[in-house]
Amino acid sequence: MQKKYLIVILGPTAVGKTHLSIEIANALGADILSCDSRQFYKELKIGVAAPTEEELAAAPHHFIGHLSIHDYYSVSRYEEDVLAFLDDYFKTRQMALLVGGSGMYIDVVCNGIDDLPDPDNDLREHLKKRLENEGLESIRAELKERDPEFYHIVDLNNPKRVLRALEVCLQTGKKYSELRSQKKVQRPFEIVKIGLQLPREILVERIHQRVDAMLEEGLLEEVRSVFRYRHLNALNTVGYKELFQYLEGNWSFDFAVEKIKTNTRRFAKRQMTWFRKDDQIHWFEPGQKEEIIRFISDHV
Repeated sequence: MQKKYLIVILGPTAVGKTHLSIEIANALGADILSCDSRQFYKELKIGVAAPTEEELAAAPHHFIGHLSIHDYYSVSRYEEDVLAFLDDYFKTRQMALLVGGSGMYIDVVCNGIDDLPDPDNDLREHLKKRLENEGLESIRAELKERDPEFYHIVDLNNPKRVLRALEVCLQTGKKYSELRSQKKVQRPFEIVKIGLQLPREILVERIHQRVDAMLEEGLLEEVRSVFRYRHLNALNTVGYKELFQYLEGNWSFDFAVEKIKTNTRRFAKRQMTWFRKDDQIHWFEPGQKEEIIRFISDHV
């Protein structure tokens, strides 16, 4: 039987994954599977830099806008959905592209779900009360003390992930970062990982330009359209939570925009910290399309 290949194209936000992946998909005759967890939701387009209608038409895309912000979804559900899709897809195709910047979602497709203990309900309730009474900063501080490695890569503004990491540390007496991805599974396809990177000053400029472009395209109106659902976890994301603060009257518009740019830069830094742990990633700049296609051709 002919070998099957999953080509992973990853990198920080605003590096240029969408445009390049479409060109590579067309060159290789492959479909694109999104692993950008913010692009799963059909209500969110501008603020998550979802591919445009033209881009979606330029190459077959999957796992974009397939959920509602009201749906429950998890990384384990994503693993199941992608593997089921690929099982059928590879019956007639040789190559697929997995594209995005959500490191945890990439890892689960490539390596399997972490073998972590089931939650202890009493401990979870205790931590939830601490979160409510002491605030997220208290939970962050203890996580930093118990697992500094994971502290530096987790989204510190996502209370669910911070709480879960500390919960595992307290429950097992071990670092969450040590327990994650210890057991890698064997997939029925080969995996080739391509990382995209840019010099920091260029990436920062692209991030700022992207935020300005999003605002011109109507980001504030998109945020207004979901404002009443701002308590949902799907909306606890950069670009939305800052403008919620503006709409609530807590921040000025200019301050909210600056916070979006700052938090997006920090998000990109955390993404790169996560990716640099993986020595299987082969790094290129997004302008090296021909070199990337040649590299893939040499490895499949």
